[in-house]
Amino acid sequence: MKINPHAEWVETDGLGGFASGTLSGLLTRRYHALLLSSAAPPTDRFVLVNGLDAWLETSDGSFPISTQRYAPGVTHPEHAALLESFEPEPFPRWTFTSQNGMRLEHEIFVRHGSPVTCLRWRLLGEDKRATLCVRPFFSGRDLHALHHENPSFAFEPLTDAGRLVWHPYPGVPGIAVHSNGAYEHHPDWYRSFLYEEERSRGFDFLEDLAAPGVFRFELGKEDAVLILSGEGLKESSAPTLRKAAAVFNTHRAAEMKRRQAFRSRLGKSADAYLVRRGAGKTIIAGYPWFTDWGRDTFISLRGLCLATGRPREARDILLEWSGFISEGMLPNRFLDRGDIPEYNSVDASLWYIVAVHDFLQASQGKRSALSASDRGRLQDAVERILEGYSRGTRFGIRMDEDGLPSCGEPGVQLTWMDAKVGDWAVTPRIGKPVEIQALWLNALAIGSGFSKRWDEAARRGRRAFEQRFWNEAGGFLYDVVDVDHQKGAVDATFRPNQIYAVGGLPLSLLDGTRASRVVSAVEQRLLTPIGLRSLSPGEPGYAPRYEGGVRERDGAYHQGTAWPYLMGPFVEAWLRVHGDGNPAAAILEARKRFLDPLLECLDVAGLGHLPEIPDAESPHTPRGCFFQAWSVAEALRLAEQVLVPGKRKPVARSRRRLPHASTSPG
Repeated sequence: MKINPHAEWVETDGLGGFASGTLSGLLTRRYHALLLSSAAPPTDRFVLVNGLDAWLETSDGSFPISTQRYAPGVTHPEHAALLESFEPEPFPRWTFTSQNGMRLEHEIFVRHGSPVTCLRWRLLGEDKRATLCVRPFFSGRDLHALHHENPSFAFEPLTDAGRLVWHPYPGVPGIAVHSNGAYEHHPDWYRSFLYEEERSRGFDFLEDLAAPGVFRFELGKEDAVLILSGEGLKESSAPTLRKAAAVFNTHRAAEMKRRQAFRSRLGKSADAYLVRRGAGKTIIAGYPWFTDWGRDTFISLRGLCLATGRPREARDILLEWSGFISEGMLPNRFLDRGDIPEYNSVDASLWYIVAVHDFLQASQGKRSALSASDRGRLQDAVERILEGYSRGTRFGIRMDEDGLPSCGEPGVQLTWMDAKVGDWAVTPRIGKPVEIQALWLNALAIGSGFSKRWDEAARRGRRAFEQRFWNEAGGFLYDVVDVDHQKGAVDATFRPNQIYAVGGLPLSLLDGTRASRVVSAVEQRLLTPIGLRSLSPGEPGYAPRYEGGVRERDGAYHQGTAWPYLMGPFVEAWLRVHGDGNPAAAILEARKRFLDPLLECLDVAGLGHLPEIPDAESPHTPRGCFFQAWSVAEALRLAEQVLVPGKRKPVARSRRRLPHASTSPG
């Protein structure tokens, strides 16, 4: 593949931990690491092994393979080996050519289900001999922190069942290293690693790392193997006296078999976000810095699980999260440290109901997918959410007399447009935001399939929506009505949230001319090749670029920045408007115009994945998380469901009853 040295790769362990870095090998983020493990999956994450230096020693001299960036801007060593090629599949694999012409192949993979990273180097070509030297860099810190030289780091390793084990600090997982090389203990500090991405984001960007010693491998006799694992974690592999090469080959064969089962590269990428929580499953919102967020989890579930034929994982996620319902609300997110979730999202619970509906639809006729008991738990969860919202819950969330929910308090951000800087909620959207109404009316329609008590509220809410949200002068929907809880006050700011009234949800609230006008306006004003803008150009506060320090970036987060995940509801809405006459032709056109440009971005920033956000204006530079769950999920939902002839679901219009899954077991 074409080499972009700034592009990033990620290998995940299914527990919240991961390894990641750049193609060039330079550490540019505090999150780049070879071993980053979770002590309480998927949270309580520690960076254990940050990276390494590698060089070849030959009869011609010493030749560096890797380089690092140090303050004030020094790259050392300057003349490292040439990166000849890189292949992302099935594992990240580099081929280097040293200054004396030797070719070295290096590969990395993480073993799914264990905090284990495996590395291998081998010389290419016959009758080649060289000594490979590898110096790993350790820290033992929280993934969001930075590490600095201190007298407390424990440099001395212990020997345990053929491995070397370091315990850098009390209360931090140990670092176990299993290798077929000879270890030479030379403890030292490498100071002032400079992380360019952190500096550009306005954060602290210098770090000191501990270097206990060097592993030396005689290449030519056998491949060099280094196996890194988190020690003292429940999922750690048991100590073994087997040779490192045999352990490596076992791990590699198992991972190769597991990865070959995925139907597509994007399907394999989807697997990275499905992780363990408690006895169930959850979805990491994005790598490298997000944990599992409620809203992201239930938006992503449909693409990551249902579109990829993984209903069991969908069931486990929905059942796990059902235990966190409080006053009708599901958590917005879990913190990386501590068990107390944050309940400050108005839409996470409503997205949960939509996910339950789609899961039950996908599970019809599949007895193994859901027991009667589990089905009852899901229906009870839906009922508790609807009851909580109708009665009233936190932050002014309540169903008003018109059947529509109102929400919000000053200083609180409840919708997906949730950027906040200090006390400044950038897009508060207090009142009745349009996508919340679409989600609520879908939730009521779904709830009506379980209990007729929600029928009247659903009818009342649909009437109010049609009467109150249509902006005839603009030809689109208001973004918020009853702004700041002032009856009749409206916000006509042109944002993408209105698209959910036509696409992205089981129940379409608009049809005919109104639906066509909304889709046309969104396409003209918000569409980019890699997502919908969060604010139309020309609107007050529009930000064409997402850059600068924390305040500047958070201020631009939903003020123009494009979002790839919104391509899912937009393309579905576009197809509903244009696909009635010749569905096959409309699908073909939609794939070519909307999906193909999106998939072309899989090798731009996060390899095999789609980013959280790009800039609103060309060249639409990727920003934020380069590995984002709902971006990948909605692309998968388009590729595997929406834009597949014969797989389109019947559209439930605003005055038709929503189709429901049977309430009887499987």
